[in-house]
Amino acid sequence: MNQENSMGIGVLSEHTGCKVETIRYYERIGLLPDPPRSEGGHRIYGLEHLKRLTFIRRGRELGFTLDEVRTLLGLVDGGNYTCGEVRALTLKHQQKIQKKITDLKRLEKSLAEIAAQCEGGAVPECPVIDALFVVL
Repeated sequence: MNQENSMGIGVLSEHTGCKVETIRYYERIGLLPDPPRSEGGHRIYGLEHLKRLTFIRRGRELGFTLDEVRTLLGLVDGGNYTCGEVRALTLKHQQKIQKKITDLKRLEKSLAEIAAQCEGGAVPECPVIDALFVVL
């Protein structure tokens, strides 16, 4: 490995914003390949590790699950993928995000309705608590 491009786990962590424990976890589950080790047993990461970890981190920031990131990396690793395949995975993910947004908006509306019933006074009965006990 070219020494100019080699770095320890702490430096890799700083460059990517991933915690050291997270990097080790990604190695354990096979998202990040095991790096070579120094004579002292320390992990030595290279540019490819940095690029791959950046890919994983960015995928997670976009809300992809680790399994979805694994699928995307599988396409990249195989080198035989089309933009259409990646687009299909992205659109599927976007649909899941849209459903979450819809669910959150419904939840927000319900909470606003419940909160509007409460005057906030010192009464023994609270409409918010009562609403939580309603059996549907």
